[in-house]
Amino acid sequence: MTSRNLVKLFWNTLLVGGITTAIVGLFVRWHELQPFFADFKIIDIISAIVWLIVMGFLFSVISQMGFFAYLTIHRFGLGIFKSVSLWNAVQVVLILFGLFDLVYLRYSNFAKSGDPLLPFLVPALLLAVVSLVVAWLKSKETNRDAFIPALFFMIVATLVEWVPVLRINSSSWLYTMVIALLACNAYQILVLHKLNAKSAQERQQKKIQNANKAPEHQKKKVKKSTV
Repeated sequence: MTSRNLVKLFWNTLLVGGITTAIVGLFVRWHELQPFFADFKIIDIISAIVWLIVMGFLFSVISQMGFFAYLTIHRFGLGIFKSVSLWNAVQVVLILFGLFDLVYLRYSNFAKSGDPLLPFLVPALLLAVVSLVVAWLKSKETNRDAFIPALFFMIVATLVEWVPVLRINSSSWLYTMVIALLACNAYQILVLHKLNAKSAQERQQKKIQNANKAPEHQKKKVKKSTV
C-alpha cells in the first residue's frame, strides 16, 4: 500500500470511530445527557459530543493497532503452519474459544446468584452476527479463502481490543466501545483490498509516466550536448 493510501486509511478510520462513538454514545448514555437537551444547555451538549468524539478517536487508534498487529500475525501463521487450511482450522478454534470465554468469564466474574445467562450472551451474539456479515461481504468482494481470516479478525481482534472495558463491566461503555470497534474493524477489513488495488494501479501509472518522460529527458540532454 502506498503511503498516501495508508494515511487515507488512518484518517478515514479515525472519522469512523469518532462519528460512530458520538452517535452510539448519545443513545446509550441518553439517561445522563437528557437533562442537557431538556434544559437546552448548548455548552454542555457540545462538550459531551466532543468528549464522545475524542473517545471514538481513541477507540479508532486501538482498532488500527489491532488491525496491523493482525496482518503481522496472519503472515506469521501462514509461515508457521505452511498450509492455508491448517491455519484456518487454528483460527476457527481460536474464534470458538474467544466467544466461549466472552460468555463464561463474564458470567463467572460478574453474575450474581440467580442472574440469567441471556444478558451475558447478547454481546457474544452481537459480535458473532456482525462478524459473520462482514466476513461474508469480504469473501464476496475478494474470494472464499478470505472468509475465515476476516471472521477471525472481526471476532478475536475485537475481543482483544475490547478487554479494558470488559474488565470493568460497564454496560454503557461495553456497547459503546464494541460498536465503535466493530465499525472501525469492519471498515478496515472491507477497504483493505480496494486500497491495495488502488495502490498497485497508482504504481503502474507512475511507471508509465516515468517511462514516457524518459525519452524527453534524454532528448534534452542530447540537444544540450550538441550546442
